[in-house]
Amino acid sequence: MKFSETFIPTLREVPSDAVIASHRLMFRAGMLRKLANGLFVYLPLGLRAFRKVENIIREEMDAIGSLEIKPSVVVPGELWMESGRWETMGASMLKVKNRTGAALVVSPTAEEAVTAMMRDELSSYKQLPVSVYQINTKYRDEIRPRYGVMRGREFTMKDAYSYHADEKSLDETYQKMERAYLRIFKRCGLTVIPVRADSGAMGGSGSEEFMVESEIGDNTLLLCRSCTYAANVEKAGCKPDAPINGAAPDTLPLERIATPDVKTIGELCAFLKTDATAFIKTLIYRAVNVELDLTGAPGSAQWKRVRPAPEAPAVYAEAFFAVCIRGDLDVNETKLAAALNAGEVALASDADVERLTGAPVGFAGPVGLTALPVIADETVAALHDAVTGALEKDAHYRHVAYGRDVAPWLAADVRTVKAGDRCPACGGELYEKKGNELGHIFKLGCKYTAPMNARFLDENGASRTPIMGSYGIGVDRTLASVIEERHDDAGIVWPMSVAPFHVIIIPVKYEGAVRSVTGNIAAALEKNGVEVLVDDRNERIGVKFNDADLTGVPFRVVVGEKSLAFEKPSVEVRRRGEQDVKLIPADSVGTAIAGMVFDELMKLG
Repeated sequence: MKFSETFIPTLREVPSDAVIASHRLMFRAGMLRKLANGLFVYLPLGLRAFRKVENIIREEMDAIGSLEIKPSVVVPGELWMESGRWETMGASMLKVKNRTGAALVVSPTAEEAVTAMMRDELSSYKQLPVSVYQINTKYRDEIRPRYGVMRGREFTMKDAYSYHADEKSLDETYQKMERAYLRIFKRCGLTVIPVRADSGAMGGSGSEEFMVESEIGDNTLLLCRSCTYAANVEKAGCKPDAPINGAAPDTLPLERIATPDVKTIGELCAFLKTDATAFIKTLIYRAVNVELDLTGAPGSAQWKRVRPAPEAPAVYAEAFFAVCIRGDLDVNETKLAAALNAGEVALASDADVERLTGAPVGFAGPVGLTALPVIADETVAALHDAVTGALEKDAHYRHVAYGRDVAPWLAADVRTVKAGDRCPACGGELYEKKGNELGHIFKLGCKYTAPMNARFLDENGASRTPIMGSYGIGVDRTLASVIEERHDDAGIVWPMSVAPFHVIIIPVKYEGAVRSVTGNIAAALEKNGVEVLVDDRNERIGVKFNDADLTGVPFRVVVGEKSLAFEKPSVEVRRRGEQDVKLIPADSVGTAIAGMVFDELMKLG
């Protein structure tokens, strides 16, 4: 292809709103333009690279037997009402109505649409397992879209869905998907970190994210220095700490003490001449859409059940909980929401705290608290001589013992793990990295198939609910991440597999013998399956070199009268990102570069 026949509007200036490398370079290299906030247009060069990523994903999905389908992007809202996510997905979901008033959703994901299709087709265990995927447009109404296509409102995802008769079958497909994802990212030239993750709004029993390290990453990762443990901070666990105070529960009697004008942990530490590890911090949380059986729990009678059918789990529009954790630690709200199977959790208002505990903010504690279910983090179980609020202004208890004075309704890991904590697998030290999520795989169980009434007959003729897996990759984000990982001060440094062109040929002057040789080299390369861009513009050679570096085409071939006048007419060849320039005979350069191109493609897999 000739440069003059395509549309590559390169820029010298950096867009004012572009703060990360991929955003800057996609605009400067003429790959992308902004249509509105969070909405973009891929230009021809960008779309070529985008299709390369898309095709790598497609090849690997096909290789494991997943079958491509093409659902509509606009989906009936009634399907989301069936699954229960019509309300819980929140404001990020774009809801519209058609001319007849029917509710529609512009898909942020497709579990509902695909499950609706499958329930109409599945009838027998003989049809299982089945795995389908799509590469399709999605829309999520992000509050703050940023970083170009790294976090846009409209984007393209590959999402696959599998349906199974049993857990063993789901595990097999889950592992196939995991291996396929690792191959996909390797072929794209990316270094990824698989991490344990929270399933979030998707639900289900387990999930794994595929992260790339990034200074602007939305995710904090905890990794072990001594083993392969890696987890998103939302999911990360740690080895239990050694007991901090070991007095037997019945050694020291519970004692109420006056603490005038003292309510923060810091003030208590100074007042009692101790440190925060000796405190039980109690926080009051409000949770919404709690899918948990709270029958008989303290306070449950005052909370409104919104799905009271006897055969369904108790679902509460909102509920309140007292969450206890060691004083030097923070509550991980994602873990807390998962423990409660809640849509979201947030700290209760000051007014709600006072109404539910009978005490001002800062004096809550689990001892004698009867209005709320108490959730105790695992760290509280190790405290046998602790201090906590006494449910009264200017008063605290000391010598509080877990088990004797604190009997929680639920014990759970709700601790935020941080760098320096010990690995739950080997006890090594954990450290932090920032990362961006490229892919996420889920074991969903019956999260969607049960409420949407998907059924099949097993080998005994009994009607059963299929279990389900879901597997997503962000195509735009993967492309942007390649640029984030592979660039220098001059521009993009593409891996061969994703480069929009493999070779750019730059004639010093596109005329006479130079033009003829340029055409011969391009024809030889294209005959060997190499994608070629010929820079035939009437521009200074420096401009052409700068654009070649900016757009990141892997091989640059310079054809000029000087090297063609050698005894053996030659051209200059340079690999993007390297300084060395090689002279290769013009009559053999096509074969030589084709070999190098396909060698690199083979190395990437």
